[in-house]
Amino acid sequence: MTTPPPAGGPSGAPAGGPRAVPPKPVHPPRAHRVGRYVPGDGVLAWLPFRPTIRMRLTLLYGGMFLMAGVVLLLLMYVFFQDAVSYLQPRKFNFNGNFVQVSGPNGTSTAMDSSQFNDLQAADYLSRSDSALNTLLRKSLTMLVCLAVIAFAAGYAMAGRVLRPLGRITRTARDVASSDLHRRIELDGPDDELKELADTFDDMLDRLDRSFDSQRRFVANASHELRTPLAINRTLLEVQLSDPAASADLQQLGKTLLATNERSEQLVEGLLLLARSENELTDRRPVELSEVATRALEQTRAEADKREVELRSKLDPGVVAGNGVLLERLALNLLQNAVRYNTAGGWVELATAAVPGGGELVVSNTGPVVPGYELEHIFEPFRRIKGADRTRSDKGVGLGLSIVRSVVRAHGGTIEATPRAGGGLTMRVRIPAP
Repeated sequence: MTTPPPAGGPSGAPAGGPRAVPPKPVHPPRAHRVGRYVPGDGVLAWLPFRPTIRMRLTLLYGGMFLMAGVVLLLLMYVFFQDAVSYLQPRKFNFNGNFVQVSGPNGTSTAMDSSQFNDLQAADYLSRSDSALNTLLRKSLTMLVCLAVIAFAAGYAMAGRVLRPLGRITRTARDVASSDLHRRIELDGPDDELKELADTFDDMLDRLDRSFDSQRRFVANASHELRTPLAINRTLLEVQLSDPAASADLQQLGKTLLATNERSEQLVEGLLLLARSENELTDRRPVELSEVATRALEQTRAEADKREVELRSKLDPGVVAGNGVLLERLALNLLQNAVRYNTAGGWVELATAAVPGGGELVVSNTGPVVPGYELEHIFEPFRRIKGADRTRSDKGVGLGLSIVRSVVRAHGGTIEATPRAGGGLTMRVRIPAP
């Protein structure tokens, strides 16, 4: 498997020299996973659900209304209680005479002035307490009803206010799927959201022009680089077919032909790497076992030549993607496993259906790869330490870079794990349709 070159930079460049290139922070791609919400830090960390902006605005609107309602209710209660205190009943003086007071059960009681005034005071307190309790109970009922209406209205208002942000998010998601021709084109008042949308559209215009320029460059480079290499190969093959050519000339021709073949592989790998960087927009159901079978057939001759045993355990597994790119993914993994192996070793290819998609696993024997070097093996032009960089039988160092690009284009994940006895286990997961 490909590993980083020795310290000092690629191609023997001195460490810290003027041409030293810092390592790129490139890691195996990670798929976007939607799992159970885990509360984080902040004021709303206690919520059992994800606190979206719309929900925060709803809680803000409803909470402010509820607090204002509670304050208003308390003030009404205090003011009403204060107003009732001024309605104390008058006190009567009967000058020693008695008055007959009828009770609730039809009986009457003779009372003097003091007893009559005490009765009126007790009746006043009872009626005022009852009135205050009734006011409080009905006010709380109305406050709860109005709070529900306020939260519902706040939720609707927040959705209307945030509607442009939803449109911006959907456009950004389409752009992330390689549709750079989409634009937001937000209408409405000239506010901060419209300014954000216009700025985003300007950025997309620049990106679209940049990617168009890159695609034109790739197309032109494809023609300009392939044509002279094809001409050189033809001239060399014609010269090698001449029976009058000397042995030295034949050996020189074979060496140049091998060098030309490596250059062709490098150009093809670079072009495929450039084309596979973007995420797929047209995905179709692909059977992983069929893709693996075709890749095995293409690798069998090379494996027999290197005395490497091919094993397979192919179970059905349907994924969403491009069949040609997935076949190239499996082929690159198999070729990498065969070429960086030992005589008498083995390579095992397995496919299976997993929750949410399909899985392709390639395991092989070979040299021991330290775990700390795994983060670099997906970078372009990385090889095992000590490998001959002038030979073309082990590729040009783009195999795993192309694999990573294809996996990213399909929205999948790839994981490299070293085996205890040497070699690697590559585990690729692609989402289902």
